[in-house]
Amino acid sequence: MVFDSPRFDLQPYAGFDMARYVRRTYCSWETAGWQSLLVQRFEHVPVAEDMELPGAADLHLVLPVAGRAAMETRRDGRTTRHTWAPGRLEMSLPGRPVLRRYRATGAMRSVQIHIPRDTVDTVATQLGGRPVDYEVLAASLAAGDPLIEETVRALGSLDELAGDLYAESAAAFLTVHLLTRHARGTASGTPASTGSDSGPGARLLSRSRSREDARVSAAVAMMRDRLAEPVTLAEIADEVHLSVYHFVRVFKAATGMTPYRYLTRLRVEEAKRLLCGTDLPVARIASRCGFGGPGALSATFLRQTGVRPSAYRSGHRNS
Repeated sequence: MVFDSPRFDLQPYAGFDMARYVRRTYCSWETAGWQSLLVQRFEHVPVAEDMELPGAADLHLVLPVAGRAAMETRRDGRTTRHTWAPGRLEMSLPGRPVLRRYRATGAMRSVQIHIPRDTVDTVATQLGGRPVDYEVLAASLAAGDPLIEETVRALGSLDELAGDLYAESAAAFLTVHLLTRHARGTASGTPASTGSDSGPGARLLSRSRSREDARVSAAVAMMRDRLAEPVTLAEIADEVHLSVYHFVRVFKAATGMTPYRYLTRLRVEEAKRLLCGTDLPVARIASRCGFGGPGALSATFLRQTGVRPSAYRSGHRNS
């Protein structure tokens, strides 16, 4: 692949009172002289109300590396909630300003990367030329990607300075991976068909399934973020822009179970982890896993695993 030397808008945070909300501790523009990739580290204030974030033109990745917070985001008249937690990647939609508020339980730090829009457009063209569906990309990425997470983390902790060729190569790699792994319906990452399945109708169906898969991934990410909170089917369906009926159908086709059963399984798995890895009392574990009390946890746990939580903890510690 051949790339021109992309350049950023020199004011990616125009209109944002950055000093009020964050302290920047590293900037690759200033420290390494990079032009092809902007890497920054931030320390965040623990509480923010009505924080207006402008919509950047670039592809903007955020990786929390410290702190936890209940994050509330308002975009295009809709409010969504998720948990800020180390390792939970998120991607801002280009050109879409948001209003955020949060309250953290500890010091918040992040590594943030901006990939120039020119790089994204060049890669998309070389992968087939279809426009990038950023909503699908962001929803899929929210479900997790260990490769992207570790790459962003590594770029944010470089001990030795590298030239802009390194930055350009990193930007290209990140973009190719994102568009082929998380935006299958927008580039040549969509599996090729043969024979009778290669017509326009089959390609449209493939793109539709890719979009639905991304929405299921986003729904699962929301479930994981809100294990401790009451969450309704309507809220999850609204998060992924589907009707409740369509969401249940799509989710069951992808996972083999209803959203309620899947969420219950996630909560039981988290309870298992806490029972084995912490000394928290069962009542605290029940609260952290979204159960109304220890009795509800015990009944569900017994139904799912065949043993009570206390017996599960004792058995695993003895073994």
